Amino acid sequence: MAPAVTFDSQPLEAPLLLGKNGVKGDVSNGTYDVKEDYNGDYRFAPIEEAQVSRAMIKRYFNLMYERAISDVVIIGAGSAGLSCAYHLGKTRPDLKITIIEASVAPGGGAWLGGQLMTPMVVRKPADRFLQELGVPFEDEGPFVVVKHAALFTSTILSRVLSLPNVALMNATAVEDLIVHPDVRNPGAQRVAGVVTNWTLVALNHDTQSCMDPNVITAPVVVSATGHDGPMGAFSAKRLVSMGLLKELGNMRGLDMNRAEPAIVNGTREVAPGLVMTGMELSEHDGSNRMGPTFGAMMASGIKAAREAIRIIESSQIVDGKIVA
Repeated sequence: MAPAVTFDSQPLEAPLLLGKNGVKGDVSNGTYDVKEDYNGDYRFAPIEEAQVSRAMIKRYFNLMYERAISDVVIIGAGSAGLSCAYHLGKTRPDLKITIIEASVAPGGGAWLGGQLMTPMVVRKPADRFLQELGVPFEDEGPFVVVKHAALFTSTILSRVLSLPNVALMNATAVEDLIVHPDVRNPGAQRVAGVVTNWTLVALNHDTQSCMDPNVITAPVVVSATGHDGPMGAFSAKRLVSMGLLKELGNMRGLDMNRAEPAIVNGTREVAPGLVMTGMELSEHDGSNRMGPTFGAMMASGIKAAREAIRIIESSQIVDGKIVA
């Protein structure tokens, strides 16, 4: 990776010429003729179209190769999934954490508050997480208000993606769960990874001939796919269809005071190898929804990270598989 270029403070009318190593001054003879001039003479370093393709392909497919075996896979990059990734990545920098997000834009429903309004309400004590992230808010006593939900979401996205052990693959859908016999409990099944495909492929299986998926193995999968929707409650519904859960609990009506503690306190390993967090739990357990308050999503994500660490620390893992 090229070294960062540091710019001195100087007026725009004094154009800055940079060499390829960030050297100031006139550049020629093997260096790039670039110029930062906002008065009509801004010049970029030259590039070949194939260089762009190769720069992307090499890094992305190297990432896919390396993350084919991950330590933790998080399904869903909404507020709960991102909170989980942040706490997990910061607490255990040795773990390879891979987030799979079906949408092009990560963040789930945390870009806005309720009814498309912009403020985000967070009940205490979850405001402590906002303080850790450096997200400003107004204190209203029992709760705080972030002026725009996007301020939280953009901040946590930035924090998560800056962690060297966290990778995000968006526009990628989880189509199924990998399930193996549970070596700890003969006769039982253990979730051992995820089955993935490009989201555009996943949405078009009925319009094309067979388009097989890819796989990522991991000793722990954290499912944070939200309540029922186009791709919501995915793992909860799949547990039912594969016979690992008798039936969905189905999300109950809105009650903020019952809903938020139920989600946080209920965050757990719902099936061997599968930790469930956030609003997906309301569909799995049959708990209430809380609507436009977000503290439970943050706290549930943190608890899910702790559950993932507990599983990893209590297991013998070889090549991404729990063997004892």
